[in-house]
Amino acid sequence: MAKLPTLAFVSDAVYPYNKGGKETRLFEITTRLSKRGYDVHIYCMKWWDGTDDRVENGVTLHGICPLMPLYDGPRRSIKQGVLFGLACFRLITAKFDVVDVDHMPFFPLYSMRVVCWLKGKKMIATWHEVWGQKYWQEYLGGVKGHIAWWIERVSVLFPDQINAVSQMTADRLRKQLKYSGKLSVISNGIDLKGIQSAKKSSQTSDVIFAGRLLKHKNVDVLLQAIDIVRNTQPDVKLIIAGEGPEKENLLSLSKKLKLEKNVEFLPFQEDIKDLYGLIKASKVFVLPSEREGFGLVVLEANACGVPVITVNCPDNAAKELVTNTSGTVVALNSAEVAKAILEYFEAPHHAASNNYNSYSWDLTLNRLIKGMSLQKPSDLVN
Repeated sequence: MAKLPTLAFVSDAVYPYNKGGKETRLFEITTRLSKRGYDVHIYCMKWWDGTDDRVENGVTLHGICPLMPLYDGPRRSIKQGVLFGLACFRLITAKFDVVDVDHMPFFPLYSMRVVCWLKGKKMIATWHEVWGQKYWQEYLGGVKGHIAWWIERVSVLFPDQINAVSQMTADRLRKQLKYSGKLSVISNGIDLKGIQSAKKSSQTSDVIFAGRLLKHKNVDVLLQAIDIVRNTQPDVKLIIAGEGPEKENLLSLSKKLKLEKNVEFLPFQEDIKDLYGLIKASKVFVLPSEREGFGLVVLEANACGVPVITVNCPDNAAKELVTNTSGTVVALNSAEVAKAILEYFEAPHHAASNNYNSYSWDLTLNRLIKGMSLQKPSDLVN
């Protein structure tokens, strides 16, 4: 029997040390590839104590540089991105047949292009979202924003192919970044069995948000909406589960609005099933984010039987996952979010859509294996 190829994945952050959509995707894909017999390696920052290399869930993790903060205040750390990108040159001595590089924070695409040229190996990039010139100007402003835009623009020239996590991201790669190479849409998935087996939490709420506490997530708008809802529903209960650079600002806003009795801040849940349990014990999930490359949590909340309120922003791919029976899409302002929440108070319902059935990690993996030209009949499962 021919030996299966050795696969390398490059990502600065990995699950469970850092929790988010891209980390979940990488974890689910790599652990499943390992179970199917592939030799899988992840090259990342060293998030753990002890030796630089370790095996978790059948996947070999390599800490190629020290752990550095991902954020410098409210913004992504440029220093961290540059240093991690430089550390990727260490892969010149690594053994792999194909490498998949996470596009963020862009710099690893530059160094890995050199590595792959020298080694004669194929380089694939996973692209979660396109920021674009306008957003970079808003994010960094002036000269810095212009430079960052060109770093993003040029980075699409390096991969042999790109896998976009959503059709919106694929369209923007073509239109905004002028990418003309091989492009596939390989969406995220959900662990439906894990969600179904999660027990409903005894810690109930009316509204829940879960995710990184970043400015573009607009959790402040949700707090302001709860302040409005409280006028007619004084006992409304909101749970905010997550960590991030905006946490202190959100705690201050909650105190300013005198919402301490209505809002509870929880950290990231160590066990994902605990998060599913919290979602199951809520009436509605609110995602007021203006930027989502996919919006995995929409599918997870729906699979928990909970409808989702999200916002109608052009950069929010999550809105494409919401159906008439699984949630509501509203304008990004506190009044509209509050109105939608109150509607679920008046007519609470179980998310009836089975839209999430179209997304599973096994389907994602099958598409990835085909796209990487690695498949044998036994590699693919229904």
